[in-house]
Amino acid sequence: SHPRLHPRYKMRPASFCLSLQPVVLLLLSVTVSPLRQNLSRRSLAQVFLPLVTSVASASAEISGTKYPVTKTEREWQYVLSGQQYNILRKGGTEPPYSSILESEKRLGTFVCAGCRNPLFESSAKFNSNTGWPSFAIALEGVEVTSSNPAKQLLTGVELKCDKCGGHLGDVFGDGFLFPGTPAAKSGKRHCIDGYAMIFLPANGEAEVFGDLPGKKKELPKWLESPQITPRNG
Repeated sequence: SHPRLHPRYKMRPASFCLSLQPVVLLLLSVTVSPLRQNLSRRSLAQVFLPLVTSVASASAEISGTKYPVTKTEREWQYVLSGQQYNILRKGGTEPPYSSILESEKRLGTFVCAGCRNPLFESSAKFNSNTGWPSFAIALEGVEVTSSNPAKQLLTGVELKCDKCGGHLGDVFGDGFLFPGTPAAKSGKRHCIDGYAMIFLPANGEAEVFGDLPGKKKELPKWLESPQITPRNG
């Protein structure tokens, strides 16, 4: 059975954050929409970080850091690969298009590589063109470290595994930038490090570890190196 998300939130008034939402949406629609195909993971953070800082006091942070699955750092290093350890335990970020799970399209469930806690269903996965596996909605095993609406909308909020506390990635409130995908309906883009997950196919085929290399992304024809024609004679 899926673990339940613990009631760890302590809410504080966020009326000021909510009052900024129409202005924020307008800024995003004008500034970011034309660049959607070239979004980087933290592109919004670079543009709107000063605004988020000004409203950070309205956030609702998680209290408590205890998780059902705990290990020493040495134990984590033993059970995880170097890439998995860097993401899950050190909060690192993998290079875009480096995980095989970015292009995974089969039916199944994505689980935590550290404790096999179910995190995402394949039905929520969509192509964000960012280079990281992206999901519109998460399962109950994903912990959101802040419910500050402005922070989530503009700079993203860290996501952790609710069972072992491993770092997974970030959730952004920019789902409206991806029309025709599940994110447009949920309003959210869960940008996840593939190295932090294992994919379990629904048809019973072999599980896929996310720290396997991803498929090489082909360059557009106009970016390819020109072909040199050898001279005869």
